[in-house]
Amino acid sequence: MSATKPTLNDLLGITHPIIMAPMFLVSNVAMLKAGMENGIAACVPALNYRTIEELKAAITELKAAKVPGGAFGINLIVNKSNMKYPAQLEAACELGVDFIITSLGSPRMVIEKAKPKGIKVFCDVTDLSYSKKVEAMGCDALVAVNNQAGGHRGNIAPEALIKELNENCAIPVITAGGVANKSDLDRAMSYGAIGASIGSPFIASEEAPVSQEYKQACVDFGAKDIVMTQKISGTPCTVINTPYVQKIGTKQTWLEGLLNKNKKLKKWVKAIRFAKGMRDTTKAAQGATYKTVWVAGPSIEQTTAIEPVATIIKKFI
Repeated sequence: MSATKPTLNDLLGITHPIIMAPMFLVSNVAMLKAGMENGIAACVPALNYRTIEELKAAITELKAAKVPGGAFGINLIVNKSNMKYPAQLEAACELGVDFIITSLGSPRMVIEKAKPKGIKVFCDVTDLSYSKKVEAMGCDALVAVNNQAGGHRGNIAPEALIKELNENCAIPVITAGGVANKSDLDRAMSYGAIGASIGSPFIASEEAPVSQEYKQACVDFGAKDIVMTQKISGTPCTVINTPYVQKIGTKQTWLEGLLNKNKKLKKWVKAIRFAKGMRDTTKAAQGATYKTVWVAGPSIEQTTAIEPVATIIKKFI
């Protein structure tokens, strides 16, 4: 596709082509405020708030804190597993956010309800097939989740994914995964990305609400210590290879595997596994325990200290 595509700066009115990625349990209002104050966009998962009232309060606070050169958005899980999705979308549209990032499902309802309100809609994608589907629905940009991303990542390398999407889609591409410093950002943009969604480097920020132990693990461990586990949700997810992770292993048990293959039981097993995994992850993130599973991506390689968000942003600009 040869047509000129809008930049991330143009789409969101930001100074630097960076989105502080939405991270389950990690992203909070303090981090997003600091991001906006330093010229980037920042995003929080709607599921980080237990109630719609709490989500509305966060959006209201962020709107009041918005400054020129910054932007904020929410991340919506748009499949049936998120029972709160319709109410979360309604809150975002009613109060007004700058953008929404959709994950794990069809963004059709988000696009239909948010775009008339002037809210940009970006969609997490991992391959060309799905990218073309969401483009046809009318989303504004693709968040290309590559094989260097933290959490539930894709299977394609950054360069290959960015180039394939740019060559076959008319909307812009935002890279997600493997950006740990300015050199990484510049490289991704040389491949054709309009910016980057960056998460793991911000876990060890002073503003993050997670435990000091989790933050220090991002300092002490590096890219070689990131492993894939099926223990959290049944879907491969990247975590730090702590002694506890080594002890429990990263593969499903034979029973879990057997149940996941049973068509009648599969969705229920997955739901139970996901719920248990999220509870375990919450405990690990918010307090030090002997059972510690910390989600992160290989971009923690460049994390050398627990620092303010403002200091971390400077590494990219």
